[in-house]
Amino acid sequence: MTISLPATKHFLRVRLVSSVLGGCLAAVLLAGTPVHADDANPVLAKVNGSEIRQSDVNLAAEEMGPSLAQMEPAARQENVLAFLIDMKIIAKAAEEKKVGNSEDFKKRLAFARDRLLMDRLLVSEGKAALTDSAMKTVYTDASKQITSEQEVHARHILVPTEEEAKKVEEELKKGADFAELAKKESKDPGASDGGDLGFFTKEQMVPDFSKVAFALEPGKISDPVKTQFGWHIIKVEEKRARKAPDFDQVKPQIEQFVTRKAQAEYVAKLRETAKIERLNKPAEPASADGDKTSPAKPADSKTPAKK
Repeated sequence: MTISLPATKHFLRVRLVSSVLGGCLAAVLLAGTPVHADDANPVLAKVNGSEIRQSDVNLAAEEMGPSLAQMEPAARQENVLAFLIDMKIIAKAAEEKKVGNSEDFKKRLAFARDRLLMDRLLVSEGKAALTDSAMKTVYTDASKQITSEQEVHARHILVPTEEEAKKVEEELKKGADFAELAKKESKDPGASDGGDLGFFTKEQMVPDFSKVAFALEPGKISDPVKTQFGWHIIKVEEKRARKAPDFDQVKPQIEQFVTRKAQAEYVAKLRETAKIERLNKPAEPASADGDKTSPAKPADSKTPAKK
């Protein structure tokens, strides 16, 4: 569940008390006026006497989310406020037509209420779990897994046929520079970089290529290797343990992981204590001796223990 909180802007509207007061006196009076709570949440519009405040605009913007992402702040504010004004007008018309009395409306309202309750509770549980300690633990565990992997820094020369690959191999044996030959002969898009592939893990390359690259010692050059892309000559420059990214670099992903994990665990815990009856299960088929079994029992909320 992705939660997107839009930036909140506070607008302080000040109206001069009277044109009779001079500029200096007005400034003194305004400076001495106490700040009220409503100043941070001003009324932006009234529709048939019903107020629309800045907090209403903020909430609507949060709900509308991606559809507003490309708008400038001022345009977003104006569009959301216009939407809320129309919504108030239409909602009042709907009440006058007794739309809220229909069974369909009541069902939709009940569903929307349950959905909102679920969302708000899961957001709360996710936020509670999002501690520095929890995120550092996830980062440390993930870093251990990452650094246990090996990376290879290699170059390659890619040609269409085995014959061409053997010609390249012969030139290399005669002392040709690998990077310069790659620029000249390789058909790979990275040929202009001397065939440099940078560092990669075994899973990041096709199996036939990785098998040879990870078997080579640094400084060594392979025999021709065939893959689905053609024929390769591989040179390994360096090997190292994979380096974990800095914490700040992956912090957004860690936050998402910790939040979703906490939410999933919370839901699982609630399911364990809930009484769940599934009444849509079909009856079990007749046994081999012809006796019919009783209808399937409602599924219990607990899963069987593993043996």
